[in-house]
Amino acid sequence: MPPAPADGLGTKPPDGGWGWMVVFGAHISIGFAYSTSKALSIFFKDIQEELQAGYSEIAWISSIMLAVMYAGGPVSSMLVNRFGSRPIVIIGGVMCGVSMVAASFGNSIIYLYFCIGIIGGCGLAFNLNASLTIISKYFLARRPLANGLAMAGSPVFLCFLAPLNQYLLGKYGWRGSLLILGGLMLNCCVAGALMRPVHKPASCALQKNVEQPKKCTSKIKGSCVKSTGKFVNLSFFKDRGFVIYLIGNVMFIFGAYAPIVFLSTYAVSQGVEKYSAAYLLSIMGFVDMFVRPGTGLVANSKWIRPRIQYFFSFAMVFNGMCHLLCPLMKSYTLLVVYAVFFGVGFGMVFALIFECLMDLMGNQRFPSAVGLVTIIECFPMLVGPPAAGLLVDLFHDYKYLFLMCGSVITAGGLFLFVMNIYYYHMLEKEKRAEDGECQVLLENEICISIKLVISRKHEVL
Repeated sequence: MPPAPADGLGTKPPDGGWGWMVVFGAHISIGFAYSTSKALSIFFKDIQEELQAGYSEIAWISSIMLAVMYAGGPVSSMLVNRFGSRPIVIIGGVMCGVSMVAASFGNSIIYLYFCIGIIGGCGLAFNLNASLTIISKYFLARRPLANGLAMAGSPVFLCFLAPLNQYLLGKYGWRGSLLILGGLMLNCCVAGALMRPVHKPASCALQKNVEQPKKCTSKIKGSCVKSTGKFVNLSFFKDRGFVIYLIGNVMFIFGAYAPIVFLSTYAVSQGVEKYSAAYLLSIMGFVDMFVRPGTGLVANSKWIRPRIQYFFSFAMVFNGMCHLLCPLMKSYTLLVVYAVFFGVGFGMVFALIFECLMDLMGNQRFPSAVGLVTIIECFPMLVGPPAAGLLVDLFHDYKYLFLMCGSVITAGGLFLFVMNIYYYHMLEKEKRAEDGECQVLLENEICISIKLVISRKHEVL
């Protein structure tokens, strides 16, 4: 499928220039958005012991944070459409910093749910959606590469935060660590300052005043912007491709984060030392760091770009199979192998996840579409890690956690592959039918024209 057009007025994105600085800012904000909930799992064992909480209870911290981040998508999209990406990312950075500082004074698990989960999750929602939206405005031809570089922020920051959190935990405890982490997250404000709005060429504005037909186009643009600003655009459910994408994504999100949340504690349960267990997340993040931009380059090639939806489904199946094999990994060496392959699969999926949505919906509809997707995905995000934690509480064995997550993700990838074959077949069929109707109409018009010419000749005679 070719990339969707730039916008309704045909204005071409810069595809470079200051856009690369925007990608750097998005790299930082997206890095914190996706890595924070994973890196926080380093503190969970200590928090669990101090606050007397179970595995499922402690998993709610990451779950609520991620769910609020996803549920805040429509609100973030609406604010970005109204005020632009720059102020929204700056506000999100302040909220993230405040949430961690406030959480460091917590004495109950409910208080941590509120500070880290709700306040921090809202801040991450502002960071994530605003960053994705501005990339879609700066890039078109190089968009897969730009998305891959921006999404690489997650593994880069995870690779850095996991050992840092382990060091801070040993030095200052989980309270002091959260206080320092809150200060680090204020760097999202710096990232937001880089997100300068795209300035449209002056010639477009002059053309609008000179040419009369442009009035109609500007009205269309105005109505488009108005519909984009709606809180939730339910008309997307009429789009067959969007619904297929959404179902596959929901299945992936359900099983995506629980293996990360419990990876270090699973390693400790297998007799691995705490620092070595924390480094598994760093290894995963290090591999992921190179896989995301690499996947962006591959997805931008002329062979993969038209088939990017199939590439996405392959990445999901690969990711799911890694989790299904994880219970066989008993030694630290085998867990390192698992972390490497997990990083490859996770990196491929997240380098493509929003690019595939942009490919389906186009630049104009993407902000509203990503808002709707994220608010729906907050439900599997919310129940996935606690459900996995509940399996650990019930069976006192981590293997059921990995088997559940792996089977759901693999099923989602196979669903996407099969349904995309159906989707593109139906598109081709509808296109042929439409071309046939056009041909019939053209032939009818020609026949009518010939009859009119003949009748006029008879009248003359």
